[in-house]
Amino acid sequence: MKQPLAYVHPEAKIADNVVIEPFVTIDKDVVIEEGTRIGSNVTILPGTRIGKNCKIFPGAVIGAVPQDLKFKGEYSTAEIGDNTTIRECVTINRGTAAKGKTVVGSNCLLMAYVHIAHDCFIGNNIIIGNATQIAGEVIIDDWAILSGLVAVHQFVHIGKHVMISGGALVRKDVPPFVKAGREPVSYVGVNSIGLRRRGFTNEKIREIQDVYRYIYQKGLNISQALEVIEAEVPASPERDELILFVTNSKRGIIRGYLPD
Repeated sequence: MKQPLAYVHPEAKIADNVVIEPFVTIDKDVVIEEGTRIGSNVTILPGTRIGKNCKIFPGAVIGAVPQDLKFKGEYSTAEIGDNTTIRECVTINRGTAAKGKTVVGSNCLLMAYVHIAHDCFIGNNIIIGNATQIAGEVIIDDWAILSGLVAVHQFVHIGKHVMISGGALVRKDVPPFVKAGREPVSYVGVNSIGLRRRGFTNEKIREIQDVYRYIYQKGLNISQALEVIEAEVPASPERDELILFVTNSKRGIIRGYLPD
């Protein structure tokens, strides 16, 4: 259903049951799948792909060119999965030659004034709080939660099931299953409440806590901790994911909390 006061480019591909409210602008080379609702004053620019049953609230801008001086007009996309909610005034830029696309997965909630910069890969079931700002080429894995007013440095990787406290300045990678907070942002424990909500058993949570004790509480450097973990902790999907994340970290992981 398209309101007469909305502009939809004739080359845009819009499913029949998409709701488009007044004063929306949808440019060419846009695909919007069935069941999605586009609120008033939303701007959707070329290269945007939006999945099924999304809700996009007034003032959002999706698919704008990157805020990156290296961008030379190359073709790229901004891709949104299914069942994702994009609240008021969210901005999602499309990719550059670096990755070619910006991706936001399915079942996500991006609260008001969130910015997702070029070439980010935002996984599934992610919540990003009000006014959080995500710089270019950031990766956020499934089930992460970022509270409001978080600022994430470019190239940072945030692991699965992470919880980051409001106002954090995230300059380093955040490994999976943890809570991060304080300033500078630090490991403050395993995200046990979030893990229980997602079906992790108490035994599994204790296993994850044991692994992180080697990294943050035994006085070992990262290389030593990984060696001990591989030698002494029984293999499991969670242990192996943690080892792989830390091993592959290009920026280094957040430090442990050091009390004053």
